[in-house]
Amino acid sequence: MKLSNSEEELMNIIWRQKRAFMKELLEAYPEPKPAPTTVATLLTRMMDKGFVAYKSFGRSRQYYPLVKKQDYFSKQLKGLIKNFFNDSPSQFASFFTRETNLNKAELEELKKLIEQEIKRK
Repeated sequence: MKLSNSEEELMNIIWRQKRAFMKELLEAYPEPKPAPTTVATLLTRMMDKGFVAYKSFGRSRQYYPLVKKQDYFSKQLKGLIKNFFNDSPSQFASFFTRETNLNKAELEELKKLIEQEIKRK
């Protein structure tokens, strides 16, 4: 399931903090900070989608992620490759290396990573 941009922004805060109360979430936002009711609505939607849960401490709730950041972004990247690159990782890699303006050192590092992955398999 996909998160909206606003939900992804909040999810990134939760992933960074690992566990956080509403006050801590609000403090972590850059200016201009959203209204507490906006964050509460986002949290409700994210709980409904199965991304976040909470533990109650009296009247306060401490929120924590149910989905790992790497798992979420891996799934999103696979969807991007499927939908925009005809399910072809090589088309994606070609686009990525041409369109991101990587310098020679960055391309060499990428090459090294690919070679390591080839050896691993």
